[in-house]
Amino acid sequence: MEFKGIEFDTYFKHYPNQEGFFGKYGGCYISEDLQKAMEEIREAYFTICKSRKFISELRRIRQEFQGRPTPISYLERLSGSLGNVQLYVKREDLNHTGAHKLNHCMGEALLAKYMGKKKVIAETGAGQHGVALATAAAYFGLECDIYMGTEDIKKQAPNVARMKILGANVVEVTEGQATLKEAVDAAFAAYAKEYKDCIYCIGSVLGPHPFPMMVRDFQSVVGIEAREQFLNMTGELPDAVVACVGGGSNAMGMFSGFLNDPVEIYGIEPLGRGTALGDHAASLKYGTEGIMHGFNSIMLKDENGEPAPVYSVASGLDYPSSGPEHAFLHDLGRVKYDVINDEETIDAFFKLARLEGIIPAIESAHAVAYGMKLAKQMGTGSVLINLSGRGDKDMDYIIEHYGIR
Repeated sequence: MEFKGIEFDTYFKHYPNQEGFFGKYGGCYISEDLQKAMEEIREAYFTICKSRKFISELRRIRQEFQGRPTPISYLERLSGSLGNVQLYVKREDLNHTGAHKLNHCMGEALLAKYMGKKKVIAETGAGQHGVALATAAAYFGLECDIYMGTEDIKKQAPNVARMKILGANVVEVTEGQATLKEAVDAAFAAYAKEYKDCIYCIGSVLGPHPFPMMVRDFQSVVGIEAREQFLNMTGELPDAVVACVGGGSNAMGMFSGFLNDPVEIYGIEPLGRGTALGDHAASLKYGTEGIMHGFNSIMLKDENGEPAPVYSVASGLDYPSSGPEHAFLHDLGRVKYDVINDEETIDAFFKLARLEGIIPAIESAHAVAYGMKLAKQMGTGSVLINLSGRGDKDMDYIIEHYGIR
């Protein structure tokens, strides 16, 4: 399939290029010391990513420890309530630790082990990446520091407890808005001092090269599985594929399986409370090109050109930029990026729970809400939604702020 001059059957061989760019987005904009650290990670990854031993070990872990492949579920009652479009969900909530995050965390921790590192460092927003990395660290016998903003710690108490039980050191970040961006800032600062003995396991398809590529590669198992499963279930491809986008790891994992197919692909950002700056985190919808956290992408900026304050009901989506590959696919038009607000998200959260017995993560509920909207617009066809995580972590917050509907 060719789209605006891009041959998608060979896409993954050419993007990113050797410097880590997806078109003009990506790269590695960091200090000289960290450049050396990234080169070490990049060299190690390219050395072992094609290794039979590494691949076999990762496959074994996915099957025996993570519980992969995760299934696809047909949402019969929700579909019937909306019309004739059939909705399906890829059940990453059934992946061990309850979200897609473990897919790349086990890969990154396995890489750290092969590199002889003793410790992993990461940031987390909703806590799912933190829990996944703490799990991977426990599995491989590594030390683990997780940086998390004060506001997210308040919202995600169950996941904070899980990280501590798993043996991770949760470092509270109080600066600025005390959310995901500040957690990334603090984790990078810590990594700059400890990079010789540890590896920074970035939690999404962002950061300096090679992380956008590495995380995408580890997450591509979601799309590869989903494509095969959907064909086996229905005999055809879905008409549309939907996933939520913050940094964008679950979305790139799902999209990777369908970029070369005649399928509409939608990435859904959080509109939050509205379109005013500071009321949302929809960088691809309202942002402009800019560099932060070591990579060039599309970001939300304040009047001084710095990363703007952002908001989302979902802690895992409140980041002022998006992965560089999403920016590239956005400019190409291969993926359509749209928004869902808080109210639509909470409505989808309860509808999926009541009609299908599935409590989704608030992040995933953004994608469910958009899938529901698509169903009403399309009239006929099928929509496959990536249910990137389960909602256990969100229930106390939902009940406190929205009650039981």
